[in-house]
Amino acid sequence: MNLVEIKHYLMQVKMTSLASISAYFKCDAELMRQMMSHWLRKGCVRKLSKTPACGGSCMKCAPSLVEIYEWVN
Repeated sequence: MNLVEIKHYLMQVKMTSLASISAYFKCDAELMRQMMSHWLRKGCVRKLSKTPACGGSCMKCAPSLVEIYEWVN
């Protein structure tokens, strides 16, 4: 996995969670978060926070499930 592979994946899917992209590339979520920071700094990716589907505020959802990345460039 390298930055170009991540870029191509994001351009294809448009929007994905940190958990999904980490699973796709079979890597740790924290490592993927660091890789995504490159594209965030370049302005090619936007980081979104998803609210839980239940609408609650218990904060029991895994952070990697509610951390969403969108390709914008």
